[in-house]
Amino acid sequence: MNILSIQSHVAYGYVGNRAATFPLQRLGLEVWAINTVQFSNHTGYGAWTGEVYPPASMAALVQGIEARGVLGECDAVLSGYLGDSAMGDVVIDAVTKVRAANDQALWCCDPVMGDVGRGFFVRSGIPELFRDRILPLTDIVTPNQFELDYLAGTETRSLDATITACRALLAKGPRIVLVTSLHRAEAKAGEIEMLAVTKNAAYLVATPQLDFAVPPNGSGDAVAALFLAHYLKSKDVAAALGEAAAAIFAVMQATHRAGRRELDLIGAQDEIARPSRHFEVQQVTQGLAA
Repeated sequence: MNILSIQSHVAYGYVGNRAATFPLQRLGLEVWAINTVQFSNHTGYGAWTGEVYPPASMAALVQGIEARGVLGECDAVLSGYLGDSAMGDVVIDAVTKVRAANDQALWCCDPVMGDVGRGFFVRSGIPELFRDRILPLTDIVTPNQFELDYLAGTETRSLDATITACRALLAKGPRIVLVTSLHRAEAKAGEIEMLAVTKNAAYLVATPQLDFAVPPNGSGDAVAALFLAHYLKSKDVAAALGEAAAAIFAVMQATHRAGRRELDLIGAQDEIARPSRHFEVQQVTQGLAA
């Protein structure tokens, strides 16, 4: 399988394409990576060097791949951090080209724009771009809770409210909404959850929440890639959620043990491919286990 991945790139650390490419490859998928930015490190450090690539440069890369005659072999587009709202047209055009060549290809969009505690950390215009133009065109969207609240125009503090917000997003176009980090009042202490919602079902999985001095960035980028990979293989939302949860927990556990601020993808690579610990995936209906 082949994935066209349009995301950020950092020289040091693991976010964007650096967080997505290796897990996808470790699972046996080919990755055609187009970088929206090249930074020395992710912006969570507060200081970085590098540049945002001009949209025309990204468009030229898409055209170059198209000229190879291989877009029909692309099974999915994975998109993430955009350095500028003008890049939205490039991503939409890339997806349009891929779908014209392969009408079975999926678009999985990680709407990177902010997080709880940090608020928005992208340029102006990008949140509106995700909400108004990109969301209706996607097949899978993978917001964190902050991003879900913005896209749905609501506040989610319970499972009921989160499922309702996800269904509001589904009504706008996507087939699957994956909430990559869910915090709710009624959850068990010491756990963090992920929720996947489709038109007909909702699935919840919980993993232990590890105590980091500084939580590593990039876990959401990795989760989007892991879920997409497993969904492409199985076409089963619950199974893909369970595999993604198992793999990202293994990565976080390896990172915690190593005392690192950056994801320990290399140390956890065997667990990414074959997790030794899995977690129960529950089908839920408006807050109640089915």
